[in-house]
Amino acid sequence: MAADRTLVLASMEPYGAILLLITVATAAALGICVITHFIGPSRKGRVKDETYESGMPLVSDARRRFNIRFYIVAMLFLLFDVEVVFLWPWAPVFYKAAVGGETIGPLGVGRGFLLIEIAVFFAILLVGYVYAWKKGVFRWN
Repeated sequence: MAADRTLVLASMEPYGAILLLITVATAAALGICVITHFIGPSRKGRVKDETYESGMPLVSDARRRFNIRFYIVAMLFLLFDVEVVFLWPWAPVFYKAAVGGETIGPLGVGRGFLLIEIAVFFAILLVGYVYAWKKGVFRWN
């Protein structure tokens, strides 16, 4: 029984540093909030309580409707930005296959397959980009 407990504690040892980091970060964040609440200045008044928007006076309600173009461009940016993230794991694998001449994985995938795979990936991205272009998403009349 004691051997099992020792084995469990030994397997949990690497997580101790992570738990310590989370504890220290949480304590630091809470400590800073408490200290600034007690030490920081607290001024109240009509001007101080007004809504502040980048130094500009408010011109309308914050819940007004925005043109849909803003949302579409934002979504396209996120789409293509996230797709680029998929290149990060592919690049070192392709490098090992191309420079080292290694085959990757149990199926023995080589550099030719990896190159075709990324070409298909970019072709799909290009189809999405052309579709958005044809729909007029990039026109700002």
